[in-house]
Amino acid sequence: MATKKKQTLRNSEYYDMQSTFDELYAKSQNGQVFQNLMGIICSEENIQLAYRNIKRNGGSVTPGVDGITIRDIEQMPAEKYIRTVQKKLAWYKPKPVKRVEIPKPNGGIRPLGIPTMFDRLVQQSIKQVLEPICEAKFHEYSYGFRPNRSAENAISKVQNLIHFTKLYYVVDMDIKGFFDNVNHSKLIKQMWSLGIRDKTLLCIIKEMLKAPIILPDGSKVLPQKGTPQGGVLSPLLANIVLNELDWWISSQWETHPTHTPYKIIEHKEGHQDRGSIYRALKRSNLKEMYIVRYADDFKIFCRKRDDANKAYFAIKQWLAERLKLEISEEKSKVVSLKRHYSEFLGFELKVVQKRKKWVVRSHMCQKAIQRETHVLIEQIKDMQHPQDAANGALAVTKYNAMVIGIHNYYQIATDVNLDCKTIRRNINICLHNRLRHKITKTGQVVGKYIRQRYGQSKDIQFIYGCPIAPIGSVQHKKPMSKKRTINSYTPEGRAEIHDGLKLNISILLQLMKTSTPMGSVEFMDNRLSLWCAQYGKCAITGRELMVNEIHCHHKIPKEPPFYGTDRYENLIIVHVDVHRLIHATAPETIAKYLAMLNLTKRQLNKVNSLRKSAGLAEIEQ
Repeated sequence: MATKKKQTLRNSEYYDMQSTFDELYAKSQNGQVFQNLMGIICSEENIQLAYRNIKRNGGSVTPGVDGITIRDIEQMPAEKYIRTVQKKLAWYKPKPVKRVEIPKPNGGIRPLGIPTMFDRLVQQSIKQVLEPICEAKFHEYSYGFRPNRSAENAISKVQNLIHFTKLYYVVDMDIKGFFDNVNHSKLIKQMWSLGIRDKTLLCIIKEMLKAPIILPDGSKVLPQKGTPQGGVLSPLLANIVLNELDWWISSQWETHPTHTPYKIIEHKEGHQDRGSIYRALKRSNLKEMYIVRYADDFKIFCRKRDDANKAYFAIKQWLAERLKLEISEEKSKVVSLKRHYSEFLGFELKVVQKRKKWVVRSHMCQKAIQRETHVLIEQIKDMQHPQDAANGALAVTKYNAMVIGIHNYYQIATDVNLDCKTIRRNINICLHNRLRHKITKTGQVVGKYIRQRYGQSKDIQFIYGCPIAPIGSVQHKKPMSKKRTINSYTPEGRAEIHDGLKLNISILLQLMKTSTPMGSVEFMDNRLSLWCAQYGKCAITGRELMVNEIHCHHKIPKEPPFYGTDRYENLIIVHVDVHRLIHATAPETIAKYLAMLNLTKRQLNKVNSLRKSAGLAEIEQ
């Protein structure tokens, strides 16, 4: 059986932070308050973990106002990097945020704020510590920007509420400019109520929210409200703001106390049986309603139109009074799912009668169809005039990745095949007009994934010797619900999604704390990954290594004239004596280590391969 690995959890294990996060989660569940979180945030392990979690983000190569990217930071000595972040946290003053404007498919623009890289690392260090505290307090039906939750889980919950609870009236609410209108004072109070009472940390977050914004025209503004879209911490802060709404809606029905304390039955599969509670609630005068939220996009499901209308006005008033937020009157409305479609996360949902039942029918929304058609056509234009065959193949690969992404996201729509056929008509016209002389119907489907998923499709075509993934070849998949028992912050919850490290953790911790002179941030991080990937063994001899025996060898030396890097692929973990043999030049030294190591022919070939890469003569066998 393949090992289950969730990379974010593995990263926490590398830096021995998982037990700390588990403890924070458990204390938060028990209602404890946190008055000294800065010690954890400023720890070397947490700061190193922040680098590891952020380095693979696509935005990490985008510079802020200071021009620094992750590529600059990864070359820094590890100790210098840690001290720099600790110094910023000790007296935090964020640098201005660079504002960029991203065009939206409807013709509008979406403003994004790009903090400097060090400010992003500070935010990531804070997020890692705040997340387990907040996860213990967040509502179950909130799905956006949370671990182990997705848009698919949100759609599954919506469909279950419609199918099984038979709630056919939905309140569509749209908050006007949510991220730009978050009230800073209210946010800090909400964090305090969640138990986050480290005053130094709250002051840092205040400073972060008030960081100056450099507009595209070069002018500077000082924000009085809002959280910048694009910030690492912003999604978590947004969930903190709207968590109060989740629980207020829940208190109106689902979690409203009953006169009799009925027992909740927990099933092995992870779901709860609250039947006795619901029957008691239905005998009351309460209005049945449920919320499903993904970031600032949420819906309220009700049984009667009158209840939905009352919920609409109550929520509108509550948002204005409690959170100082306004709704968009044009986009907010009450919808009967038997008559009209309701949009959610790029999908359109409606109920239709099938025999004696009402079932959900879902489509890609029209905006999504137009957007995905547009991006595919733009990519086809890149395929039309490549510089050479290699660039042409790369353009096709990128196009295929887009198609696969569309299919993976929208395949949970019941009528996704019809929607993708609509896109296919426009795509086929574009392919014919621009590439008809280059496209063939015959060719070899290379690549295991493309072959398994599209190899049998009659619509598959070829260009530059590469198969073109057919946009119309997709089948509906039932959306998966989020299993209640899955949790990143309990050993039992992790066991369902992740296998912990089966290595000597004490050696890993010693290795983490053992620095090399001028070892870069990237080198120190990749060394841990390699040791785990090699199961703590020497890559040449296969022998398990103790801390004092571990050496990390650069395949291509960093020194001139080679100029090797600290990248993962250029490193290898070997025994200290093997490392000395690789670099040995004196015949007596080579003979000494050959006698000590007693290498097989295959092992010596590996050593010679590494010596050759380092510009050294091979050892005669």
